[in-house]
Amino acid sequence: MSANAVRVPIEELPTLTGVTFGPSEWMTVPQESVDQYAAVTGDRNPIHLDADFAAATPFGTRIAHGLLTLGLVVPMMAEVFEVTGASMGVNYGMNRVRFPAPVPVGSRIRVRGEVATVSEVPGGWQIETPVTFEIEGGTKPACVAELVLRYYA
Repeated sequence: MSANAVRVPIEELPTLTGVTFGPSEWMTVPQESVDQYAAVTGDRNPIHLDADFAAATPFGTRIAHGLLTLGLVVPMMAEVFEVTGASMGVNYGMNRVRFPAPVPVGSRIRVRGEVATVSEVPGGWQIETPVTFEIEGGTKPACVAELVLRYYA
């Protein structure tokens, strides 16, 4: 885990409200990942796959799928946020997701976040954590989302 990471036992989750974590290390988003995502999901929009088409768009290059970017939260958050002693952790959903800026293929992104709320649920705890995906050298975030995570004892 990185120096900016939060690692906490499940019984201490209620103390985390307002605690920030990250940023994660920078992660490159290669064309290979975009191609694999397109193949798995069937999202074959040429803005992601066709260099000539993408060059003629306002972005000027191929961009990663927004939902691919959002999915990268899993490995990046694993670097900077960990709940120990839980029998299980699950993604319970999201309250809000926006993609303010595209992620050009080959660029690097990272994530940072904050524990906004912690509430008790049967058998465990639920946290709401806003996260922001930054693009290296960018002025706007690639994605802002409020994740809802549950951890069970």
